Amino acid sequence: MKIKGLRWWVIALIALATVINYIDRQALVVLWPSISEDLYPDKTMTERKEIYALISVVFMFSYAFGQSIFGKIFDKVGTRIGFVLSIGFWSLSTALHALAKGVLSFAFFRAILGVSEAGNWPGAAKGNAEWFPASERAFAQGLFNSGAAIGGIVAIPTIAYLTVHFSWQMIFVIIGLIGLLWLVPWLFIVKAPPKSHPWLTDEEKNYILCGQKEEVEETDDVDEYNPPVKELLSRKQSWGVIIASAAIDPIWWLFVFWIPLYLSEVYNMDVKSIGIYGWVPYVGAMLGAWFGGLLAQNRLKAGWNVNKTRKMVITLGCIIMLPALLALSNPGSPIAAVLIMAAVLFGFQTAIGNVQTLPSDLFGKKTVGTLSGFAGTAAKLTGAGLVALVPMLTAGGNYTPAFIIGAALAFIVFASVWVLIPKIEALKPKQ
Repeated sequence: MKIKGLRWWVIALIALATVINYIDRQALVVLWPSISEDLYPDKTMTERKEIYALISVVFMFSYAFGQSIFGKIFDKVGTRIGFVLSIGFWSLSTALHALAKGVLSFAFFRAILGVSEAGNWPGAAKGNAEWFPASERAFAQGLFNSGAAIGGIVAIPTIAYLTVHFSWQMIFVIIGLIGLLWLVPWLFIVKAPPKSHPWLTDEEKNYILCGQKEEVEETDDVDEYNPPVKELLSRKQSWGVIIASAAIDPIWWLFVFWIPLYLSEVYNMDVKSIGIYGWVPYVGAMLGAWFGGLLAQNRLKAGWNVNKTRKMVITLGCIIMLPALLALSNPGSPIAAVLIMAAVLFGFQTAIGNVQTLPSDLFGKKTVGTLSGFAGTAAKLTGAGLVALVPMLTAGGNYTPAFIIGAALAFIVFASVWVLIPKIEALKPKQ
């Protein structure tokens, strides 16, 4: 049996895995008002938020750690088995949330979830490189990346709907089973890599493999600047990337972890009402991801250089975020609040894609991973720090201090790129 366009079935399954990834991740966020009332009836709202923040910080550190672990696992066992391990463990850990009785058990299950969910991203990147020629990878990357935003859109109303019929414990079991069901088509369709897959037509196999060979043949590392770590960190441009990443990432986590609780505390919404409103900000995120990438691509094709293009798009994203974050201090109605949040996440996604390309704009391929790793670590640390501070910042239901910090972070992103990276271009060794 031969299937035409088999590579698109593979990337569609990876995109679906990304949607499931976000549904599993968001379950605790949406259900926490119900869970906290059930498990902690005698605690105040601030105390409940502190417990939630602690559990969320555990998830973030585990998630950062898991990316390194699963990157090596996928390289060792391959894409097929790597995804089985990643989504298998995260689905089981999601279902096990039903057994949680307090902070320690929730933190333990969130830690397993964080480590295993992190495998989705290196796995998706590896699957993309394995199943697509170089000429199609950018489009394939966009397909599975859009799964994150779609997952955010789908997760909140889906989980809210399930609360009408099931307890919070049963909901964790149900969404855990969804991930395990995904394994059936994955194992059925992805029998082997493209080189030896029995269902791949000869034409598609040659198209994939020849496109990958051309990329290897065209690679030339002679003129690339790949400094050692000490020299890398001595360049102010490197710190521009690290600081920009450390400033922008917490803005995303501020909303991912706190949108449902904000709606619950400020507007007294129950889980079903949160399901009506909470998905709107992720639409802004999805549109921003497409807009930022297409705008940069359009300007580069129009003849703009990398420096002008990156700075314009990043600046535009920050200009959108900064006033929107300040406007959240007094948004008025819940509809206005979620629409302003959508504007914030639109600006965030407009900027973040271009911030993430800066390492490859500045350094050679052998250094990009190192600088991206430093930037990613800094981003996770600052993100965890802000998540941990939110209960103290929002005592009494006043979220204004948190949003002001977010606005300040947006300004730092803008300033670090313009001041520390005077010109975004391939750097040369110091004379």
